[in-house]
Amino acid sequence: MEKPQKREREGPEASVALDDKGQALSVLLPDVLSEVDIEVGAALDEVVLTVRPADVTAVCRTAKDDPRLAFDYLRCLSAVDYIDRLEVVYHLFSLQKRHKLVIKTSVPPDNPKVPTVVSVWAGANWFEREAHDLFGIEFEHHPNLEPLLLYEGFEGHPGLKSFPFHDYDEW
Repeated sequence: MEKPQKREREGPEASVALDDKGQALSVLLPDVLSEVDIEVGAALDEVVLTVRPADVTAVCRTAKDDPRLAFDYLRCLSAVDYIDRLEVVYHLFSLQKRHKLVIKTSVPPDNPKVPTVVSVWAGANWFEREAHDLFGIEFEHHPNLEPLLLYEGFEGHPGLKSFPFHDYDEW
């Protein structure tokens, strides 16, 4: 099967516009997470923290439990297929501090494994099951990775760009 071609980015990139809370958070994160190898950046109006897969659970636990961060709400967990890597993206919000954070980690497509964060936010359960169904990402130590969207025995992962989704004959 032929690999899909990467499309060139179309149009202008959106500028980064962190508010005061975002600016303060981007300065605070390296201090709070000084024991972990992180990269702090920004996209649009959110601080973006990039971490290694092995550090995901510890970073998420700190993000939730450290009173300076207090990220008590997992807004969304998603996966993105960049062909050469899969990215797991955690969108967090602090109801108390009213600031937001995106945590990203990348895994190889041939062995996509990330530790689960269900012990940090119970709501991650369904998000992780969805990413497992659609992208084949293995969330290590997840309590129940049974199919959520696909039927038992479905072969493949339709979220992947390599999935032969449009390989059919109409007539």
